[in-house]
Amino acid sequence: MPCMSKLEIKNLCFSYDKVTPIIDDVSISIEAGSFVAFLGHNGSGKSTLAKLIVGLLDKNKGQIFFDDEEITKKNIKKLQTKTALVFQNPDNQFIGATVEDDIAFGLENRQMPHEQMQDEINKFAESVNMLDYLKKEPINLSGGQKQRVALAGALILKPEILILDEATSMLDPQGKNTVRELIDKIHQENPNLTIITITHDIDEALLCDKVFILSKGKLVKSGTPQEVLRDEKALLEVKLDMPFIYRLEKKLSETGIDSQAENLEQLVEDIWASK
Repeated sequence: MPCMSKLEIKNLCFSYDKVTPIIDDVSISIEAGSFVAFLGHNGSGKSTLAKLIVGLLDKNKGQIFFDDEEITKKNIKKLQTKTALVFQNPDNQFIGATVEDDIAFGLENRQMPHEQMQDEINKFAESVNMLDYLKKEPINLSGGQKQRVALAGALILKPEILILDEATSMLDPQGKNTVRELIDKIHQENPNLTIITITHDIDEALLCDKVFILSKGKLVKSGTPQEVLRDEKALLEVKLDMPFIYRLEKKLSETGIDSQAENLEQLVEDIWASK
């Protein structure tokens, strides 16, 4: 029997051609309200895993449980109505002529009365700092602004699971930081929302409660960011770098300054304390 968790994946397998495994016997447990990262390079299987979770692809073998109930073809719609997916390129999910139209799109599909809709649109536009842009055309927004609109359009559906598929990979450094901070804020303010980020961005994974590293379709390591992202050998094996803070921590250790800092501010404090 699966353990009590929001999402339980057991021995999941998938292949496009029924020969080459893309997801190879993966088992993962994700607790309700947690923020987790599927980390790995292109071709590792992480985006395919997200598509299997929401039913965009049909698994070859294995089981997926949502709230302790196995998901099948018969009840996949139940999971899909409780899951929202934000893609790598927000342009691919924009449909409306204005920001307001795009945020409202999901509510229209759920046939919410228009008189109730505006308050919801304003509320979620404000939550991603886009309230002043409701009448703008999405094409005229920056990459970071577009991704914030996509987040509002997902959050307005009040999902129980929010999946971010490489949501910051096409953004410049400033846009990445803005969206990372916003996602972290969403996590802090919505304790019942389970967030899954699909990424190869080490700094994004640092914000998470748990990290799962995938390589060639297999789960190769999992644990807290501190456990996983300090393991230089394991990261090198899948061609990932340690986060800057942990690389700096390692260099300092070689000079006799020991630290287990979780952020740069704490690391600086440890340096000063060693003087």
